[in-house]
Amino acid sequence: MEALAERLSQLDSHTQGVVRIVAFYDTLMRRRVDPAALTRASAGLAECTAGLRLHGTGQAIRVSPDGTPASGPPPHVSTAVPVTLDGEEMGTVWLERPGPPGPLDDVLLDRLAIAAATVVERHGPAGTTMADPALVELAISSGGDEAARARALRLLGFAADLPLRVVAVRSQLPLDRIGALVCPGRPVRAAQLADAGVILATTVDGARVPAGVRAGIGAADRPDLSWRQARTALRFTSPREPVIHYADLGAWALLAEIPRDALRANPDVAGIGRAAESPEHLETLDAYCATGSLRRAADLLHLHHTSVARRLGHIGRTLGVDLTEPAGLTRARLALTAWRLLDD
Repeated sequence: MEALAERLSQLDSHTQGVVRIVAFYDTLMRRRVDPAALTRASAGLAECTAGLRLHGTGQAIRVSPDGTPASGPPPHVSTAVPVTLDGEEMGTVWLERPGPPGPLDDVLLDRLAIAAATVVERHGPAGTTMADPALVELAISSGGDEAARARALRLLGFAADLPLRVVAVRSQLPLDRIGALVCPGRPVRAAQLADAGVILATTVDGARVPAGVRAGIGAADRPDLSWRQARTALRFTSPREPVIHYADLGAWALLAEIPRDALRANPDVAGIGRAAESPEHLETLDAYCATGSLRRAADLLHLHHTSVARRLGHIGRTLGVDLTEPAGLTRARLALTAWRLLDD
């Protein structure tokens, strides 16, 4: 490269500058720099503020020519170039010169864009947990183009051939905070879709889901199947069981396949709806179904067992079943679960 540069430099100063820019970015790539270091080096070379934004994470890096982060909004973007990977735009790089673009700015930005695409393909996007919802939706959609899914996963920072867990979330807490908790120290991406929050991670620790969060955790390795399972598991969550693993549902997951109209028309489910008009009766039935024992339910509710028995008698008459019998308890559990699925 040095010998070629020496020969070309005899032609004119423009060619010499082009070769030096090419050599500069070749060196950076050999050093395997990250996006921040790449932007910092580019700002120093251009002698003006340089920027890099990745659409997949929303990450934006702006660095002044002295190597410090630039503050405030860009005052003037003199030149910008898209960053593309496999023909898909994944970001933008730009320079912020106060005057007109320099004679070599196009060359510099072309090389910066190529280098940025290489960095993301090699390491995945860095920085924030939050991701572009369109990329996340493409990664988890069913019946989509597998090549497009693989590109979306790569742009999100995941290898397409590695297992991936999907979590469906309903919460007032920020998704990035939840994602960092359930998958600490490993790649995790999150986005809010229309019906639920989505967390993509290589591993998920359900025990780390914070209080007040409803979460369904998929079991499949494929993101599209895992998302479908996660949404199903989310429908089965309740205040008593806010986190459900799809793998733990077993045959109960079949209830989610029944049309809502059929569930609503079932007499037992309709009876639960009538019992639910009294919050204390619903809480009592929930505790009894969870424990299977009148005394354990009383302990859970901090009530005397005679009070619980009286409530269960009233609920049983409403449902038309004897809750003290195993068959009655099974019907109540089934009906309570089906009734909750109507609320989703």
